[in-house]
Amino acid sequence: MDNDIILKLENVKKYFNPHANIIESLMKKSKEIKAVDDVSFELKRGKILGIIGESGSGKTTIGKLVMKLINPTSGNIIFENENINNFNKEETAKYRRNVQMIFQDPYASMNPRFKIKDVLKEPLYIHNIDGDEKVYDEMVIKALKDVKINPPEEFMERYPHMLSGGQRQRIATARALILNPKLVVADEPVSMIDLSTRAEILYMMKELQIEKNLSYIYITHDLSTARYFADMVAVMYLGSIVEIGDADEIIDNPKHPYTKALIAAVPDASSGRVNIIKELPIKGEIPNASDIPSGCRFHTRCIYAKEECKNNIPNAEKISENHLISCLFAK
Repeated sequence: MDNDIILKLENVKKYFNPHANIIESLMKKSKEIKAVDDVSFELKRGKILGIIGESGSGKTTIGKLVMKLINPTSGNIIFENENINNFNKEETAKYRRNVQMIFQDPYASMNPRFKIKDVLKEPLYIHNIDGDEKVYDEMVIKALKDVKINPPEEFMERYPHMLSGGQRQRIATARALILNPKLVVADEPVSMIDLSTRAEILYMMKELQIEKNLSYIYITHDLSTARYFADMVAVMYLGSIVEIGDADEIIDNPKHPYTKALIAAVPDASSGRVNIIKELPIKGEIPNASDIPSGCRFHTRCIYAKEECKNNIPNAEKISENHLISCLFAK
């Protein structure tokens, strides 16, 4: 694999067994939930991939798979030319030092009884980082300075409840970066803070990405922040990627009907109003992941769907150098 590629997913699937009890399991009454279904993509070192989609699209499951919090049903997850599916306990621990996560709710992910310095020291203890308490304190102070928390000596003695939402998100970012990872999975990192603070947090994360040559997987439902933050965008629907490409090209020139529908719902920054599209290419609600439609999985909601869409699964086709779509008719 190209050394420029830090992460590669090859035909990754994650199916969950919903059987409530052993009787249902033996009788196989319920269907598998196809949370992620045949997903492939590459992420270059020092770049940001935004993964976008509605609730239930599978984007958070992708994050958990990359973090190795769950294992894939099939397919390969390659990190720096190594298949993480084959890692033993020691290799997994090393991998998790290099791949960290920023959670959606920074308060829920922190022990409320810990001071901020203890929240930030926890990864150092877990990964047995060399150094005594004085060294750890210095690392905490540097991490706080990196995320623009000043004065760090004062904030490290506070508790999570004493901080604003934006400050807590900065702490969550500092905790993820204190181990100097190579890849960060950010799951809706600004969705729970107010609008006025979101841009500041994303700008800070972008600065750190450039400074440390970080790679990010940015999971979001917000196309407007993805355009600002990400280099590449992958649009997911019902466990599958329907369109992927350069962020600006996807937003300015969407090809898949689902992508067009998502963009149509984004407020127009110039007018402050929702974009008006003559014909919104979507209808109904997202189907259950245990009962995925035949053929193109989007055909039940697509106003352009034809008979072929019900019977044929579209392959990902390249329409430009860095732009792929999975649609039988959108070109």
